[in-house]
Amino acid sequence: MSSINHHLTDALLMSYASGTLDEGFSIVVATHVSLCDECRARMESFEAVGGSLVDEVDAVEMGEDSLEATMALIDAAPEFDIAPKVSGKVLPQPLFDYIGGDLDDVHWKPVGGGVRQSVLNVDGGSQVRLLSIPGGAAMPDHGHNGLELTLVLQGAFKDDDDRFARGDIEIADEDLHHTPIAEAGQDCICLAATDAPLRFKGLLPRIAQRFVGI
Repeated sequence: MSSINHHLTDALLMSYASGTLDEGFSIVVATHVSLCDECRARMESFEAVGGSLVDEVDAVEMGEDSLEATMALIDAAPEFDIAPKVSGKVLPQPLFDYIGGDLDDVHWKPVGGGVRQSVLNVDGGSQVRLLSIPGGAAMPDHGHNGLELTLVLQGAFKDDDDRFARGDIEIADEDLHHTPIAEAGQDCICLAATDAPLRFKGLLPRIAQRFVGI
């Protein structure tokens, strides 16, 4: 039985299934779905609905040279080695592919208080980063100017009365103001995507924000 208690919304899964979700958020969704049987099943149902809608669309007549043109594109395409999908001990396959390895291959940069981050290179309006938070450490008190998805990959953190462990995802918006605290005993590794800067309450975090881009 899955130990994941915090899941994605239908709206996020439908956006991902339809290909309309921003790349940064898509990485978080794909990584969560690779860990969560429940969300994967829901996403597959949305994909099936989309496929049935496509089947109902009226057919469009193809040009006489369509087959020739398609085969020419296939012949001109580069060849790729087909290798089995690989995942790491901590990083699931979708994230493993972006990093090019597991946790030991991440290029961390310190952001203060023992917290480290690694920003992934993505297109679109969102930012996505890996965060390493020392066990027992609290993130600065903050709010949100937009949407933030935070997926736990190692360890756990507490946020008010909720606990988020591996596979759990926290969805934060403008209504949430919080101070997540990593559980003692192990560094908490999270994958977080945002589409707007956070709102920090304290002066020092606001100053640091200019340099770390959170």
